[in-house]
Amino acid sequence: MAHLICEVVYRGIFQKNLASRITRGIVLSARKAGRWGIAFGRYGDSPQRNGIPAKDFAIVADSKEELEQHMARYEPKELHVTICVDDTLGKGVESWAWYGLQPINRLLLPDGHLLVTSTQSPDDLLKDIHTKDSPYHLWILPGKASFGGLWVYKEDHTEVRILGALAKIAPQFLSIDAVSEAIREAEWGSDLKVDSARKAYERIESRPVRITEGNPETPYAFELPRWWEMREGVTIPSLPIGKPIEGTKGYRPERSTVFKKFSTRTMRPVIDFDTCVKCTLCWLQCPDSCFDVMPDGLYDANMESCCGCGVCEAVCPVHNCITMVNEAAFEDNASQWEMWRRDKDAYKVWLTEKIQDKVHVARSHGFRYRGQYEEELASGSDLGGRPVTEGIPGENAEEKGLPSTVHVHESASIVTGIPEAPGA
Repeated sequence: MAHLICEVVYRGIFQKNLASRITRGIVLSARKAGRWGIAFGRYGDSPQRNGIPAKDFAIVADSKEELEQHMARYEPKELHVTICVDDTLGKGVESWAWYGLQPINRLLLPDGHLLVTSTQSPDDLLKDIHTKDSPYHLWILPGKASFGGLWVYKEDHTEVRILGALAKIAPQFLSIDAVSEAIREAEWGSDLKVDSARKAYERIESRPVRITEGNPETPYAFELPRWWEMREGVTIPSLPIGKPIEGTKGYRPERSTVFKKFSTRTMRPVIDFDTCVKCTLCWLQCPDSCFDVMPDGLYDANMESCCGCGVCEAVCPVHNCITMVNEAAFEDNASQWEMWRRDKDAYKVWLTEKIQDKVHVARSHGFRYRGQYEEELASGSDLGGRPVTEGIPGENAEEKGLPSTVHVHESASIVTGIPEAPGA
């Protein structure tokens, strides 16, 4: 009797179909090998929130009885394999039914396996992944996070490459032949995808992680109220009014003490305070009120409240004043304005380095304009993602050196192939 429990941690909506294909593919592959299995998921938060961490699961067992035994729970509490399809989730996830920040490797059994899609090295990833009290194995599937945009799946073979890698990680449950057969028979499969799975199987390698390796920080947490401390009835207290800072020169809005949004972020704004014209547009338009008003009239994005939506970058009228950069390029949530105030020259060097790092910048957490998906397919890029500064819609596009009308051509539905009506 034996079983295999896998978890797929993904970005809500953007990677929903990807996670579903992976977990279903695991079960279909196991069935080809004569085993039993089930795939299921649960939302990480409100499913309509783009980018919120979410989870899908797959359980494979030798017998129907053993599978039923492991199904009798809301979600697995121990895992043999965690599959992380966005390396920025390596910093931890704050998902539904979890209070605080959950390390990405928290549920792994001793000597378990963490598989991450990433272009980073193992040592760079371990700067973010929290330390664990037991050794485990880190596997990296080379590639960027497979973001397809709202409800759309990006056909970059990520799902089959993960299945091929899993056949290497757990060969006693998923043989590469069974994986290949399952892919070939899937409605989204093909012989080309079978080749991709086999290449991943041949090439992927693990890196053992010792208990002393990883981010030593204590994950964000807070103390839950005890039952005798709870008030009668259901109440949702509003947030109090914010407070002035540095006398009355600045202002910081009050924020939730229990819900932090930074785990939803795949990119963050980097601000050039030397070019800011204090127009207030970022402060006005931020849907999460993450900007603090600083004593000199500048605006500092609070990194514990910023969810990385990119609205501030889109509305900023100044060229390169606000630039969205891959979250993987940062190791803390420190104030950028404080860094700038302490040493402006050092901040300029830091700012330039972050913005010019094309490995990190060349990424988007969703499509920025209609037809981008088709353009990426035509370009033959299998790593996905265009430079985030491309395709910024709206009246500020020209201010950022971008033609504002280049992406308004008619495009066809990737589902039906039929030209879409304007505004559809």
